[in-house]
Amino acid sequence: MGSRRVIVRLSVRRYFCDRKSCSRKTFVEQVQGLSERHRRSSTGLTGWLRSIAIELGGRPAARLCRRLRLVAGRTRLLRLSTAPTVPDRAPRVMGVDEFAFRKGCTYGTVLVDVEAGRVVDVLPDRTSETFAAWLTEHPGAEIICRDRATAYTKAVKEAAPHALEVADRWHLLQNLSAAVEKTCHQHRDCLRKRAEEETVTEVLEPPPMLLPPQELPRTQVIERTRHRYEDIRLACPDITRACDLARACADMVRHQRGYLLLEWIRQAEQDAPKPMKGFASFLRQDFDAVTVGLTLLWSSGVVEGHVIRLKKLKRAMYGRASFELLRARILTRP
Repeated sequence: MGSRRVIVRLSVRRYFCDRKSCSRKTFVEQVQGLSERHRRSSTGLTGWLRSIAIELGGRPAARLCRRLRLVAGRTRLLRLSTAPTVPDRAPRVMGVDEFAFRKGCTYGTVLVDVEAGRVVDVLPDRTSETFAAWLTEHPGAEIICRDRATAYTKAVKEAAPHALEVADRWHLLQNLSAAVEKTCHQHRDCLRKRAEEETVTEVLEPPPMLLPPQELPRTQVIERTRHRYEDIRLACPDITRACDLARACADMVRHQRGYLLLEWIRQAEQDAPKPMKGFASFLRQDFDAVTVGLTLLWSSGVVEGHVIRLKKLKRAMYGRASFELLRARILTRP
């Protein structure tokens, strides 16, 4: 207290048992909120040390304890970093997503209670067998929000067939963007030909007369983007069709019009470029989950937020800590 070390002398009573059948011969009185059996410090100090260990880990927590004049080494602090008990039943609305221990090599799985906004558990891999085993041991999930990973779909159909799967809308837009980008990449010759024609026209024809603008001036970035967009749409009919379908799909996702999904898939499969047809075929394979995702309000937004926080904790440990310590820090921190 006040940068001074304080020693508390605590006197407790010791009780003796006279029964011969009792395995414990003596009992020591405990002070509630202060002492527990086999403790090296008070319960209050133990709670402080556990909080410091959860926030900082091993060596950083030990350095802070030295600054605060608390006697605790990194080994003792790591022993205090224990994960809380996982509930027996899964949350009603649960989100599942993967995260990378090492990108491109090893991955794990995070499970989130979407309604409460907290992490329920962390799994050491992203296989369908591990997730299915967890769902079997923890029943009760009625709605499961997921991305487009097929492993999680297989686990849900195996271990929780009555649960309603919800495909995340952000991942749908990401896949749509990738299909449009691939279409433009396949038709880059059309864009190059269009650029060459514009160059010849500029050389042969005199420059047009510049008229005063009819509206307020816009920023340079907006104007450049607008001109590039118009050039790409005159340049190739396949790109034009892909852009029209992408705009219709984005509007359907934004306003949650799941009843239009089947008609959009039919139009895309009829006359769309090959990448857009592939995207439409992928939507048809996961039709029920995508329709629910475009109808209900549930999504994986909360899960993505926890994945970002998880990455921050993982990088702060520089890959030297074990999975048990990372899991304890994820489940303990709010």
